[in-house]
Amino acid sequence: MIRITDQYFWNVVFGIFFVLLVVMGAIILETEARIPYTELTLVDFSLITLATWRLIRLFVYDPITKFLREQFYDLKKVGKGMVLEKPKFGPRRTIADLLSCPWCFGMWAAASVTFFYLLTPYAYYITIFLAISAVASFLQILTNMVGWQAEKLKMEVEG
Repeated sequence: MIRITDQYFWNVVFGIFFVLLVVMGAIILETEARIPYTELTLVDFSLITLATWRLIRLFVYDPITKFLREQFYDLKKVGKGMVLEKPKFGPRRTIADLLSCPWCFGMWAAASVTFFYLLTPYAYYITIFLAISAVASFLQILTNMVGWQAEKLKMEVEG
């Protein structure tokens, strides 16, 4: 029987892998960065932050990347239908957990966006695109919230 703590092994493996990637990225950026991290401006930090937020939303929540998330789930027969379930253990479970947790995936997304933003000028365009998309997504969410509140208030007044 598998104990829940057996999954910790894979979490530690992926954690160590993440740390190694960050260390290797820092070593690469020491000599190859187009912008030294000490020269980042508030605009740079804002772009990186917004682009990271949009990547998190894209990979954790958006339907367009659902096919990717589903690759790490098991298909189980339930009654006459089928459902997707996270695997009980193993590296696929860790990846499924990573792709369903905005806090966890956020670390990977932030490291990736920051690395490429500092490394190559081409990433600047992708970062701007993601940042603008993040602001637009936020405005859409805000608009929906205002609409829901207005509808709720209307129903309370009528009811």
